[in-house]
Amino acid sequence: MLSGKQKRFLRARGSLIRPSVYVGKEGFTPAVVSETLTQLNSQELVKVRVQPNSLEEPREVAALLAEETQSQLVQVAGRNFLLYRRHPEKPVIELP
Repeated sequence: MLSGKQKRFLRARGSLIRPSVYVGKEGFTPAVVSETLTQLNSQELVKVRVQPNSLEEPREVAALLAEETQSQLVQVAGRNFLLYRRHPEKPVIELP
């Protein structure tokens, strides 16, 4: 689990990045899970955007995606959310 200080640190970093995974009108699909896993393995911190034409709620998608990718949900802000998963061998982000 992430502490409050670690979440603040990740939210600050997340505000500087653009969404790299998009959830469209098809909603939560295996392709979204696959792309999120790829991004988490390379970047550790991923911003996901739920498009306005999606029928699913961002909080629901965030919870499902965090569970499927075994990552931690850092923040949900509007239609965007941040997921974090530490790389087991070569961590990129040093948490406080």
